[in-house]
Amino acid sequence: MRTALAIALALAGPAPAQEFFTLKGHGGPIMDIAVSPTGQIATASFDNSVGLWEGAVPRWLEGNRAAVNTVLIPGNGAVFAGGDDFTLWGWEAATGAAREIGAHTAKITALDMSADGAWLASASWDATVGLWPLAGGEPVFLRGHEKGVNDVVFSADASLLYSASVDGTIRIWDVATGQEKRRLVKHGFGVNTLSLNEAEGWIAYGAVDGGTRMIDIASGEQIADFTLERRPILSMDYHPGTAQLAAGDGQGYIMVIDTEARRITRDFRAARNGPIWALAFSPDGQNIHAGGIEDILYSWPVETMDEHGQMSAETRSFLENPEELPNGERQFKRKCSICHTLTEGSARKAGPSLHKLFGRRAGTVADYTYSDILEGSEIIWNEETIDALFDEGPDHYIPGTKMPMQRIVKSKDREDLIAYLRQATAPGGE
Repeated sequence: MRTALAIALALAGPAPAQEFFTLKGHGGPIMDIAVSPTGQIATASFDNSVGLWEGAVPRWLEGNRAAVNTVLIPGNGAVFAGGDDFTLWGWEAATGAAREIGAHTAKITALDMSADGAWLASASWDATVGLWPLAGGEPVFLRGHEKGVNDVVFSADASLLYSASVDGTIRIWDVATGQEKRRLVKHGFGVNTLSLNEAEGWIAYGAVDGGTRMIDIASGEQIADFTLERRPILSMDYHPGTAQLAAGDGQGYIMVIDTEARRITRDFRAARNGPIWALAFSPDGQNIHAGGIEDILYSWPVETMDEHGQMSAETRSFLENPEELPNGERQFKRKCSICHTLTEGSARKAGPSLHKLFGRRAGTVADYTYSDILEGSEIIWNEETIDALFDEGPDHYIPGTKMPMQRIVKSKDREDLIAYLRQATAPGGE
């Protein structure tokens, strides 16, 4: 999701390089990572927050009211983020002062800023690209994609914008006119992520079919194909100083490519279970930071990746030995544990605590900010309402809720989950 253009911002001291380390504090999976030239790390999380890390201690930037999918630290003293609540937020890095910049009509998946600081671009699943004038004024929405847009990246001179979409295309837009200039790639698989190197004349992309490919910008011809038998490619970052391209996939691997030699130099299983949703190199290119289903950022030295630990994901929806758990607990781990705690306190989670759930009115946990639809709700949580929630799906049972769209189709699975929740959420429950 990053260009080869170096962007300057001095915030805090650099994170350690050439050492394996982790950053802990979020209450949900890490969805995106941004790094300043000094090494300061910003993380976007499923827990609705952005973490701005000062060493091992985060400063929380709050604004989004649902999962934050993308974060950006450009060279203008600001931090930007967009998420599942459709909104785009900005903060002053020095003070943390926040403002809501605007919104799409579906979730925001990626951001980039033009080198001149004039425009912020946003990719959204409403099939548009947003161009937001940072000096003020109305946004421009670029229309033409047939499905959701997954990534955007500006050219170095800010005259062009590249976009990747679920519709299988990479398109080039004229920023001044807002018109599509060219379709660079079109195939049957959604394109998830982009990395641009204008100096060398190529753009790399990762796709749903597992494709990791480099395309000549001028001709549209394929230069190289690094596709392995894993899918999908979910994250990507390029480090121009070391000519390294990293790609993360849905099966937990990080592949590192030498773009000059056109060969794979590392292929590391970074997560025992689950995807690699976020990747970012350290400023010197010696470390690769990654995020996935855990609420922990991992950073490996590129040269010694396989000598260090993996993401475990043991406490998340991907389980080592799910057959060893009782069915009700297994359903909770898979469907609920990413967003909810069973103990008092919502603990930076994407959803409220489930402690003392039965008999409680929806929308009444004091330390959680609910969507407007649940303010003053008449729903009382009990066997019948919890069963209906997962039978119909949250999006149908409570239209407008922030709760992810999911169902538990089998009635026995719902019964077992309800029995487990009755026990585990009761005072003194385990």
